Amino acid sequence: MLIEFTKMHGLGNDFMVIDLVTQRLDLTKELIQLLGDRHLGIGFDQLLVVEPPMRPDVDFSYRIFNTDGNEVEQCGNGARCFARFVQARKLSFKQRLRVETAGGIISLTTDRYGWVEVNMGKPKFEPDEIPFTPKATTKIQNAYHLSVDGTPVQLYVANMGNPHAVIRVDDVLDADVENLGKALESHPAFPERVNVGFMQVINQRHIRLRVYERGVGETQACGTGACAAVAIGIREGWLDEGEDIRAQLYGGSMIVSWQPGYAVMMTGPTAFVYEGVFSPDGLMAQAGIKPKPTA
Repeated sequence: MLIEFTKMHGLGNDFMVIDLVTQRLDLTKELIQLLGDRHLGIGFDQLLVVEPPMRPDVDFSYRIFNTDGNEVEQCGNGARCFARFVQARKLSFKQRLRVETAGGIISLTTDRYGWVEVNMGKPKFEPDEIPFTPKATTKIQNAYHLSVDGTPVQLYVANMGNPHAVIRVDDVLDADVENLGKALESHPAFPERVNVGFMQVINQRHIRLRVYERGVGETQACGTGACAAVAIGIREGWLDEGEDIRAQLYGGSMIVSWQPGYAVMMTGPTAFVYEGVFSPDGLMAQAGIKPKPTA
């Protein structure tokens, strides 16, 4: 059995997209890990899965898996690629889609230039909404001071369908993304782990951002990370509310806007890379993993 897939990216944040509306596949954690291996499989930051809707008021179900095989709630760059994919594969002819994710329902709109605007929903900031259990931390206004390997770190938290911690830095190029991001990602204060953003404010309508994504590591871009950073920046008065904020990442820039009390809106480009097929049984056999017996 061969399964068709498409490779896409949003600002360098790369995805493998599989249509499970017209195909059938048992996605196990082991198979996802094999597919995500950049040497032995296809390689991706996240695997995006298109499925039929589970409820009458949405167009599709949208599932997201990290390279470690764990399912996550949301992915902003992936959402934009999702919209372009279902249109290119003629699974839908709508310019506006309602899609159900593990993090809730999102709305996607494609313009005539191929850019996709995503209604990311309202940001959440309360610790139990992240989730964040700040035991032995100090809170000053909206900032938390958390001990990371014995070093105090000031951070802000937000949930954009998935958990984010944001650290403001003077220069993202000097930020210790690899070490500090890895330490925070699995810190006990974040029971479901966390994505860690390092934000540099250039002016009130422009930020630079690097993100260490949970279960993946640093990526070229992170849509939900940009939304979380902009929402925090607006709440703290560093950025202009209700205006288009340029979030500049390694892979390029996206536009994020937020008016407190309303949903965060994110707009950005997508790109198709290539299409291919793979054999699930062949990958598993090559890795020495025996298929599970069928009932």
